Amino acid sequence: MKQLWIAVLSGLIILSCTYSGWSCPFELPTTRTTVKGHDLTIELATTPEARSCGLSRRASLPSNRGMLFVYAEPDILTFWMKNTHIPLSIAFIAADGLIVSIQKMNPFPLTTVYASPVPALYALEVNQGWFDEKGIGVGDVVEFSLPITLDIR
Repeated sequence: MKQLWIAVLSGLIILSCTYSGWSCPFELPTTRTTVKGHDLTIELATTPEARSCGLSRRASLPSNRGMLFVYAEPDILTFWMKNTHIPLSIAFIAADGLIVSIQKMNPFPLTTVYASPVPALYALEVNQGWFDEKGIGVGDVVEFSLPITLDIR
């Protein structure tokens, strides 16, 4: 009986370590973007799983890196900082690349929701203060091209 419990427990441990819902995707496609002459390398979060995970569970984000959340259709986008250790700034972006809102997000508050004030198709997260340091604001345009083979759901 003891061996059965050990086998069951071992199986559950292996299952929990391999269940993708408890870990975040680490290999997302990347592309380059330019905002007001400033270059960024961005990871592309295009699926519900990748967008749900975002930058959570990471200890840091290198400078001039970010994550672009890509949606299939414009909508009021909402974000929170569950399991996120990095202070971030988020730009909500319209379909034409125009920044419609920039907000600062602090780690871990589970009750704070950051929402786009109007429907947006993209959201760009970077280290907190990056937009301010570069003089980027509402009305500026984010320039990028998405790979044609990208799976956007």
